[in-house]
Amino acid sequence: MRKSLLLAATAISAVASPAWAQADSDVDDNVIIVTAQRQAQSLQEVPIAVSAFDSEALEAQQIENASDLQLTLPNVSFTKSNFTASSFTIRGIGDLCVGVTCDSATAIHLNDAPLFNTRLFETEYFDLERVEVLRGPQGTLFGRNATSGVVNVVTAKPELGEFAASLEGEYGNFQSIKLKGMVNIPLGDTLAFRAAGFYLNRDGYTTNLFDGSDIDGRDMYAVRGSIKWEPTPDTTVNLMGYYFREDDDRLRIQKQKCQTDPTGVLGCLNNRLDFGKVNTNATFTGTLSSREFLASQGGAGFATLGLGSIYDPNSNGHANFTEPNDVRTVNTDFNPEYFTDELQLQAHIEHDFGPIQVSITGLYQETEVDSRQDYNLSVLSRTTIDPTLATLGALSGVGGPFEAFAPVLNAVTSGNQLCTSDTDTIGLGSFGGNRICADTPISLDRSNQDNTSWSIEGIISSDLDGPFNFLLGGIYAENNLGQNSYYVNTFAIDYIAGILGASNGGFLGTPYFRNNTREFELESYGIFGEVYFDVTDNLKLTGGLRYNNDKKFVEARSTLASFLVPFGQTTDAFTSPFVGGFDADPGTPGNQIVQQRSVAFDEITGRFVIDWQFTDDNLIYASYSRGYKSGGINPPLQPIFEVPESFAPEQIDAFEIGSKNTFADGALQLNLTAFYYKYKDLQLSRIIARTAVNDTIDADIYGVEIEGFLRPDPDWLINLGFSYLNTKVKGDQFFSNPRDPGGGRADAVIIKDISNGANCAVIPTTAGDAATANGYVNTVNTLINGGLDLDPTSPGLEIQPGANLQGTAPFPADGGIASTGAFSFCGILDALAPTVGAGAVEVLSPGVQVNLRGNDLPQAPNVKVSAGVQYTHNFDSGWSLVPRVDVAYTGDQTASIFNGNVNKIEGFTQANASLQLNGTDDKWFVRAFVQNIFDSNSITGQYLTDASSGLFTNIFTLDPRRYGIAAGIKF
Repeated sequence: MRKSLLLAATAISAVASPAWAQADSDVDDNVIIVTAQRQAQSLQEVPIAVSAFDSEALEAQQIENASDLQLTLPNVSFTKSNFTASSFTIRGIGDLCVGVTCDSATAIHLNDAPLFNTRLFETEYFDLERVEVLRGPQGTLFGRNATSGVVNVVTAKPELGEFAASLEGEYGNFQSIKLKGMVNIPLGDTLAFRAAGFYLNRDGYTTNLFDGSDIDGRDMYAVRGSIKWEPTPDTTVNLMGYYFREDDDRLRIQKQKCQTDPTGVLGCLNNRLDFGKVNTNATFTGTLSSREFLASQGGAGFATLGLGSIYDPNSNGHANFTEPNDVRTVNTDFNPEYFTDELQLQAHIEHDFGPIQVSITGLYQETEVDSRQDYNLSVLSRTTIDPTLATLGALSGVGGPFEAFAPVLNAVTSGNQLCTSDTDTIGLGSFGGNRICADTPISLDRSNQDNTSWSIEGIISSDLDGPFNFLLGGIYAENNLGQNSYYVNTFAIDYIAGILGASNGGFLGTPYFRNNTREFELESYGIFGEVYFDVTDNLKLTGGLRYNNDKKFVEARSTLASFLVPFGQTTDAFTSPFVGGFDADPGTPGNQIVQQRSVAFDEITGRFVIDWQFTDDNLIYASYSRGYKSGGINPPLQPIFEVPESFAPEQIDAFEIGSKNTFADGALQLNLTAFYYKYKDLQLSRIIARTAVNDTIDADIYGVEIEGFLRPDPDWLINLGFSYLNTKVKGDQFFSNPRDPGGGRADAVIIKDISNGANCAVIPTTAGDAATANGYVNTVNTLINGGLDLDPTSPGLEIQPGANLQGTAPFPADGGIASTGAFSFCGILDALAPTVGAGAVEVLSPGVQVNLRGNDLPQAPNVKVSAGVQYTHNFDSGWSLVPRVDVAYTGDQTASIFNGNVNKIEGFTQANASLQLNGTDDKWFVRAFVQNIFDSNSITGQYLTDASSGLFTNIFTLDPRRYGIAAGIKF
């Protein structure tokens, strides 16, 4: 008997790289059944761009997780992102919105039910029936609306009346051990139970030179139990419970890159990404701990407590640090910590009433994630810290001029070690004894979140004789976030918080940056329906509508040295008697401890499709669909910048034509699709004041997708895929570029505000008059150096003499910055512009706006090409040997809407290969495999930090080369 490892073909739609799939025994070899229209249909007959992979296809193509899907699918890309999240992008539309109130552009579903904040992209696939990827806006049928598409993971269900089991083990490089297993147990004629799970443990991909350890390892497992009950021939009940847990040293980001700015005004320059480090003089900690800033607050004596000078290269904490020139090597004094888990409970009941079918699906979900790692992935220097601490020790003794500062020294030191606040929840940190002490000044960030969600959906569909059929449904969902926080903790923040508060008997809380969403509630429902009309036996019309309603409530605040907390306080910092000086919500009269906002959105969406099955093997279709994704609420900023409190919902009008074709009795399949999108209010994120702020733009998108497979004889399989994508910002859209606050203008002066680490720009009102802008900044800096009283009627607004701010200076010629730069105070420059500047200059925060018209959208590769070849050699003994090779090329893309060389992500090639020996009747196998044959350090995404962090770039990569051997057995 001749056989192939994979007996059936293709997972293609109008546009997708083919994936080979094992057909069920009761379907034709070349037929894959999908539920893209919420009912079981042959994939080649569905007039939708959808791809499907069954378990054998996932195994053969080494698709082990969500990241691997992008190597096979056209116009699909995937990357991890900054805050323990990810972005699954389809046709240029991905999760570019960052924040707890953002919806996912690509909806992740489990057995057709929507998931919220799922960790599914981190886990390994196991015991699945199939994975479906629907491209294009799903304006009618799927859960909560998604503008880019849907990834639907379908788990394997228990099989009635049959005992089955399987066990698989794998060992590979990096000491990788993986186990997978399944058991299916019949419990009578109408009931069955199925249990499955996996376990993965491996060493880290990344070497830490600081202690010689390997980090970015994995230690995770998941288990799933399912029950299937068929009490009658027309009734089916499916129950499922799933738990996933990971606890290891996973890196959220792979590496940081920077073209170092020697001036310190920006931190990192704008021309390219080097294996360099940010100039810490440009950061919030560098400016506020500087002698220049402290002199402006307390005079020359106070300046002696500064940790350095913003003009001194040695004050740069990275002055003597060399960044390893390898993405798999770091030098960090704080190894990462990563924990996440997820619980899913699902019930699905369906009953067939003859011509009418009814189903109800309920899903309950709990997720948690908590991650800490070195904020700068580096080891900061003590060069300028130790002399300052020695001075503080000498002056803070009993009877000394800085005796009141003794608690600061006690909080930030322990013997010869330096101490940094741990990430506590009560806002005391080191000043409450909750600290991390080490021989180096530790800097770390922490991202954590937990949420609970549930949904219930009901669907009624028909199978009537005659030309007319319908589907009606409704869904209700709630997502409740217990809390979400992002922390940045450094020794310098603790020091600054103490020094600036000590003369008043306390420290400034919180002694670390914390953007804290205390509560988020989403309440969403949708009512949807479609009608299907057969005009003739082979011409069909589909029309659908959906009403969407989303309500969101959020309670949040952002703190960083925001109010005085008395030394010795042991209760929550927000019980301080001075907390009334803190205002979390400037948009509401009075001082608010938290900001509370509510928004509501509703929209009608839908689709219309005409498809013509002009032969049994050839289908063409044309469709129009409208997609929608609700808007959200921007978090509070600290310091305050003028940004919209909320952002609008997205809306997309999508036009698509496609053709699905089978030739030569199934030996060749060729599917083609072309699409055009008109996008309104595409949500994009940028970092301002250490916080993600979301804006909206309009865009046009179009592309083509071609995929096919060739099976010249039963033992050969060849698949090919191609896609082209063009994305452009439409119309005039003006935003300031964080990397270049001067907007490319030679007549602008970029200012680093030493009071908060932000950037602004000074420009002349007469374009091209650089001398006026530079002269104004130099004049104001001279005034600041001599001391200023901005408002004699209000105490506390004085600038003390002695800051010694210098004048403007050019950036390096190869830095991609045409402007000059200087350290100063943006608020003072703005206040004095009408008088000292005589109205001849303007101060723009956070910078000069530039027109984005015609720019490419981020995370949208222009070209993707993939190919796979598989051959099966059958032995007379019934064994078979199956070699397979897959190659995928992903073209260039940009990481930012501002485009430019510094934001370019180079195209990359990934190749996998395997050699599998199968026993008789596939009862056992042994497989050798290699992934990423060329050991490419392929970058999939980038994330730019804000001005107060120095504008360094976090990068995210695919895994390095992996190889090993696996074996499995089935019962």
